[in-house]
Parts: sequence; structure tokens; C-alpha cells
Amino acid sequence: MEPIPVNEPLLNGNEKQYLNQCIDTGWISSEGSFVKQLEENLAARVGRHYGIAVSNGSVALDAAIVALQIGPGDEVILPTFTIISCAAAIVRAGASPVVVDSDPITWNMDVNQIEDKITPRTKAIMVVHIYGLPVEMEAVLALADKYGLSIIEDAAEMHGQTYNGKPCGSFGDISTFSFYPNKHITTGEGGMILTNDEQLAEHCRSLRNLCFQPKKRFVHNELGWNMRMSNLQAAVGVAQLEQLDEFIIRKRHMGQYYTKMLANIPGLQLPLSQTEYAKNIYWVYGVVLKDDVPFDAEEVMARLREYKIGTRPFFWPMHEQPVFKPMELFDKISCPVAERIARRGFYIPSGLALNEEQMERVATVLTEVMK
Repeated sequence: MEPIPVNEPLLNGNEKQYLNQCIDTGWISSEGSFVKQLEENLAARVGRHYGIAVSNGSVALDAAIVALQIGPGDEVILPTFTIISCAAAIVRAGASPVVVDSDPITWNMDVNQIEDKITPRTKAIMVVHIYGLPVEMEAVLALADKYGLSIIEDAAEMHGQTYNGKPCGSFGDISTFSFYPNKHITTGEGGMILTNDEQLAEHCRSLRNLCFQPKKRFVHNELGWNMRMSNLQAAVGVAQLEQLDEFIIRKRHMGQYYTKMLANIPGLQLPLSQTEYAKNIYWVYGVVLKDDVPFDAEEVMARLREYKIGTRPFFWPMHEQPVFKPMELFDKISCPVAERIARRGFYIPSGLALNEEQMERVATVLTEVMK
């Protein structure tokens, strides 16, 4: 019985051709032409003026926070149900993360809870689109306008997704993407910062490149990072972006196929297929065990592992992260929805290379396990 990995990327476009171009020409560093091409192509696709390619989606958030001059004394509102990169970028800048709970149906941040969290110290709202459906952006944009707040849009999981027809990654002051291998577009490792603000773009470019100065290269007025993307990575990304529309169609088919096969399993909450403002793109296919199921996600994942089926747990809430406990950032914070889905949610194999035969095997085994 062959293992079914939780994710396997699809690399059947021009990836080899473009990589060979890098090798044949010797342009393998961040100075190569594919970096600029990926920046321009993704910015155009999303409807942004500027793209800044970086080494991963986590450092994209670091740069975004610093470029927006968020620091000590400032607060940033974000979902508690997200990857730790989001809160880490805020904490590293000396600012304070302020978390909101999740919507139990979409698993995104509950936008109805945001306004109560706004204080005179609030500097920004970090929007994180989760798993396949976007956050309800109209409400967030209205709050940002009302209180004069910046918006950082983490669209890491939303390549090709739209909100009311407008591309995810086009909202707010700065948006970020990830190109990790489980994303719709991968460069192996990599990320992108997108903005319409020329000054923010220039600042992010400087932060990406150790804040070298144009005239006095090794004299530094600010501390940056080496977060450059290589031409090799960008070459893969350009080839992947060429196939994005096909990937979205494939992902939606996979989501619908899983839903059809799993619809009659008692005890499973399946992902919402669409909302008023978006159709699910099923970045991953997540499920949540209902309350009457007498075991948690860890036990189901362990059983699936016995059948060589890969899974991943849902995100663990920021307010429950052990690393933040000594910092006393989230004392007496309760987010019951996020706490519940973190313990009862997981996702099954969802990579673009997955075929229907494998999906049928996953569904069959999961059905048996749930009995």
C-alpha cells in the first residue's frame, strides 16, 4: 500500500525549462530576470502596482509590520486561529497582538468581534484568509476607514481566490503571499509582498536586502534582513503562475469530489462550499469532528496514519501558544470556537498532484475510521 502524502505539488508545466535557463545562463542568484518577472506577473494578476519577492511568507509579514512602522506601544488585531508567523511578526516588532475568535462555519476571523478590540493603541488589522474562503472584507475595510487603521492582508493560502470578484491580495495597505510547496503556487520556499504604495514598496525592498544604501552600500541606517528570493525559485514560480487558472479548477473539483464522498459520514463538519462573496478554492480540505464524536482529531489522524494516509492538524490558537505564556500577552483570553476546532479539526490529503483513486481511498478509510 503506497503512502498518500498530505500534499504533493504539481510540477508539470515549464518549471524544468525555466530552471534550465537559469543554469545555462548562470543566473541563479536573486539578480536573475525571473525574480522581476514573478513580481510583475503576480502584481498584475492581483491588481497591485508593486511586488517584492522574498524568501518566504513569514518574513513577508515581518517586513510588512516594520514598513508600516508598527512597534512598541502599538496593537495589531488578528485572528487567534492562524499560523504563528502572524503573531510572531507583531511580537518581534515590539507590538502587542490582540486576538479575535473564529467564525464556526468559515473558520475565518469573526469580523463582528473586531470593533470591540479596537483601542487608542490599535495600529492595524491583520486579515488572514483561512483554508479556502476569504474573510468578509467589506466589514474590515469599513472599520479600518472608520478608525484610521492600516490593513495587512495575509493571503498566503489564497492564490487565485477572489472576494466579490476582486482578487485576494489586493486589499489593504500591504498584502503577503506564501509559495511553500503546499500552496497553489510554489517556489519550494518563497513569498511575496504586494502594495500600491511606492514608499512602502521601496522600504520593503530595502528591508529585503539588508538595507544596503544605493551610494554607500555598507553603511546602514536601518537593520534589515537577507530575505531575497533566488532566480531558481522565481523560475519555478513563473511556471506555476502560468497554470494558476487550471490549478483553481482542479482544486475546486477535488473539493467537490471529497464533499460528495464524505457527505454522509455522521459526525463530520465539512468545509463550506461557498459564501455570498466567494466560492471555496479548497487550499486544503479540512474537516471538524462534531461534538458527539467521542474522540478528538489526534486519534483520527493516528488511525489514518496506520493506513499510510497523511494528515495535518488545524492551527493551534495564538492565545494558547506556550511560547507566549511567559510574555503574558493573552492573560484570561478565551476563544472557544478556535479552541474547539484546533482540537477537533484536521485536513486530509489535498495536494494538486492527488488523483481521484487516491481520494477514493482516503474517503473509504476515513469512513471506516469514523465508524
